[in-house]
Amino acid sequence: MASEYSLTDILERMYQNQLALEAALMELTLQVEAQGLTSVGGNIRGALETIGENASHIKHGLARLGKMP
Repeated sequence: MASEYSLTDILERMYQNQLALEAALMELTLQVEAQGLTSVGGNIRGALETIGENASHIKHGLARLGKMP
């Protein structure tokens, strides 16, 4: 049971949650932009860009953790 809650597993699940939230925000962004609220859509896209950049760093960090003995 302890192995189910390893640091690597917890971080991996957090990463998966981040990707899911990113996808959900993008769907909302498309709806907002379709309603003509382009400035709001632009603000959300800026936040999504940060999420995407951070996701890349998290993914590489998880890969490094997975290689540790």
